[in-house]
Amino acid sequence: MTRAQYLPTLLIIINLLSAVLYCIDGDWRKTVYWTAAACLTFVVTF
Repeated sequence: MTRAQYLPTLLIIINLLSAVLYCIDGDWRKTVYWTAAACLTFVVTF
């Protein structure tokens, strides 16, 4: 992993943690939103 990929990786982790918290809370729309945001960041970064 290069130094330029550290911040996007941290962003992916934060997005996935947000998705997990919304999933636990039962808010499926926000769960899908944050999961898609993490996937999009992953695809663009790697």
